[in-house]
Amino acid sequence: MSAPEKVISTSPLIPTTQKKTRARWFIVFMLFLVTALNYADRATLSIAGTDMSSQLGLDSVMMGYVFSAFAWSYVAGQIPGGWLLDKFGSKKVYFWSIFLWSSFTLLQGFIGFFGTAGTAVMVLFGLRFLVGLAEAPSFPANSRIVASWFPSHERGTAAATFNSAQYFATVLFAPIMGYITYQFGWEYVFFFMGALGIIVAFIWFKSIYSPKDHPRINKAELDYIEAGGALINMDQTAETKKKEEKGANWNNIRKLLSNRMLLGIYLGQYCITTLTYFFLTWFPVYLVQERGMTILEVGFIASLPAICGFLGGILGGMFSDFLLRKGFSLTIARKTPIVIGMVLSMSLVAANYVEAQWVVIFVMALAFFGKGFGALGWAVVSDTSPKEMSGVSGGLFNTFGNIAGITTPIIIGYIIGTTGSFNGALVFVGANALVAIFSYLFLVGEIKRVDLKS
Repeated sequence: MSAPEKVISTSPLIPTTQKKTRARWFIVFMLFLVTALNYADRATLSIAGTDMSSQLGLDSVMMGYVFSAFAWSYVAGQIPGGWLLDKFGSKKVYFWSIFLWSSFTLLQGFIGFFGTAGTAVMVLFGLRFLVGLAEAPSFPANSRIVASWFPSHERGTAAATFNSAQYFATVLFAPIMGYITYQFGWEYVFFFMGALGIIVAFIWFKSIYSPKDHPRINKAELDYIEAGGALINMDQTAETKKKEEKGANWNNIRKLLSNRMLLGIYLGQYCITTLTYFFLTWFPVYLVQERGMTILEVGFIASLPAICGFLGGILGGMFSDFLLRKGFSLTIARKTPIVIGMVLSMSLVAANYVEAQWVVIFVMALAFFGKGFGALGWAVVSDTSPKEMSGVSGGLFNTFGNIAGITTPIIIGYIIGTTGSFNGALVFVGANALVAIFSYLFLVGEIKRVDLKS
């Protein structure tokens, strides 16, 4: 007779020795992967831009507007994207987001067929606009997924991990895109990145589940994340939502927009995102035009500061969660890395006063590290978003932040066009880091979850 099968009790009254699975860390790995792709596709134009502008006859002001095209639609799509996430769930909406933005990226490789600068600029602007619109749900979805999968004391690390992918994107893809541009031509950068993204979209669809539906999560992990504050019921069935949905109505949006804590967070994110878009758009051009590097050199050298940004992002999230585990308040644990990071980011202004290329790269690497260390905005969103409309709340946050994607490329384009130098551009970017510090210190106040019922 065979031995009786061992049964692990699931009763809440009987202790269980079941070891927790770690499905949540695979989820954050997938967020990291698609976010790296997200930022690489945003940066395709900055790598291909020098050769493209020469071939199509684009000046710095025209390039500034083309660089900003992404952000116009990205900003406009944030609240609708958040609404789609709250209504249809993260998995399906994110799949279509990845698939569409990758398809529009691929199509940019055909811009050269439109010949003249005027026509080419309009088509390129239109395609970049569509890329931004398709990417709009991505970061609210990241925040939403982290809020549903991670307890509060791991949320800083999880959010910092997916957010640090923006630097990893440069580390991995800038050399690849630089080499492709140098060896084959700028068009093939778009072909390569677009095709890769379409493949990743299907991998995403086969890999992502909500906590209760994941085939590789056990009860011990599910209980652990739920006890720690994870919103595991966020993606409910359509039938349940029809009964319980409060909706992203304008009254609730007004409550979010009248909340001083959130307004301070929004302002801080706008300033931090100004740094992001400088590095995404004008930084490679700065290295070519101001520092005399070749595009092949830029592809590899630009990855060095990005490595520091990646490390800073991971360390900032870990440091924040470390402070939480040591008993510090959520407010102190989130604000401290942000302030330290923005102080370090202001060091990029020092590049105006040095000549040696290695010193410039060192200064930019320090600024990159600081920007990564302080980029905890999405952890703050996961901490503060009301349960009823986390997608829309993340969309609002990203709307304010990515207005900088519109203003930064254009302002820097005019500064360069007027002065013939990047000096004023670096001062402009450094000043935004200073404003972010003041916003978190004097406007945000206590960081806590917003209750729409109060």
